[in-house]
Amino acid sequence: MVQRAFTRCLLFQKTSSLSLPPHPSLFCWMRSVLILSAGYGESHNAAARGLKEGFDLLGEMQADVRDLFAPAFGKLYQRSKVNYQNMVSSTPNLWASISSALDLFPFTGKLISLLRPLKREMIQALKEHRPSAVVSVHPVYGHLMEAAAREAGQSGLRSYVVVTDSISVSSLWYKCKADAFLVPNDDTAAVLRAARVREEQLFVSGFPVSTKYAAQGEARPEPGGSVLPRVLYMVKGQPSRAVALVERLLRETAVELTVTVDSDEALKKTLEELAARMQRPLTVLGWVSQMPQLLRRNHLLIGPAEGALVQEALAAKTPMLLTQICPGREEGNARLLIQNGCGAHCPTNEALSKSVTQLFERNAYGWNQMHRHASTLSRPDAAITTARWIAQRVKDGTSSPEARFGLRFNKD
Repeated sequence: MVQRAFTRCLLFQKTSSLSLPPHPSLFCWMRSVLILSAGYGESHNAAARGLKEGFDLLGEMQADVRDLFAPAFGKLYQRSKVNYQNMVSSTPNLWASISSALDLFPFTGKLISLLRPLKREMIQALKEHRPSAVVSVHPVYGHLMEAAAREAGQSGLRSYVVVTDSISVSSLWYKCKADAFLVPNDDTAAVLRAARVREEQLFVSGFPVSTKYAAQGEARPEPGGSVLPRVLYMVKGQPSRAVALVERLLRETAVELTVTVDSDEALKKTLEELAARMQRPLTVLGWVSQMPQLLRRNHLLIGPAEGALVQEALAAKTPMLLTQICPGREEGNARLLIQNGCGAHCPTNEALSKSVTQLFERNAYGWNQMHRHASTLSRPDAAITTARWIAQRVKDGTSSPEARFGLRFNKD
């Protein structure tokens, strides 16, 4: 859409008798939106990518995604991302304690306002892009946005915060000024409402997964009869447990099993050799670039309670068995699945194997129950409807919540 608009601008410039400067912004009327993300965990970047896809597909606003932590802090930022992942993986309870302390500390927001390098990059980005709106998918940006916009000469710039966490939401997300807070589900909306976020600022938008989840694809046959249950196991750490679980599933369950191991070539080789010895079919994949197709093909997902993964499973209407839950950071994701009947926590391999068997016995009665509940929460078009909603609000130049385009107001 942007390319077509630019081409029309060039054609106009060549054919018009007016003598005008050759800058495309003088010809093109397309508004822009700046999406601000960060690399601390996958949920932020997944939401940013999904939103950009939504805006690009809509074609009414040009969307740019920026991670301003990188130019602001350079190598320190790169090291901090590695340290963050190591802490979350190796000492999750320590990270949960730090996160809770930051949430309870009354001056955390004021401390964030002192991040001058990040604020400087925000001012520069606003001057460079001159956006009609900014969407923050990481909580820190919201605390700097008002001052950065003012110093960039854009006071009154529309600012939206897309909350990527579910239920266990840090107050950093909503203790800042914004035109609206967009949350992934009703359960999370209830948390923000209890924290006294104003109703007119609170919208259930769904998590903006890739627009590919909204595209029509091949129908997934229901398990049962001649259709073997298809199970996808995504290994995230704990390779020794993964080998033992795969052996158990191949031995004790009648399923079509696919395992993803990311870049762990040694684990991939071990699992393939295991399946060959057991003379059982097994598909082992490395890095996966087509998650929507993979999740929509399989009937069940086994994996950790990571935010983006949980939301993608819901978008695909695929029930989930949780192998691990990181304290604090992932507890809300687990609660979302469990209390809505879309999944279960299986801390041991024995519990996982039993759960898989029980879900698909009696003509897959248990799976059908979970699938129905997951379908209730599923919002595969969230990126598109959110982009349309924001674009309409910018176009109207109003903060009125009336034009919500499929977004749901929260009701008591």
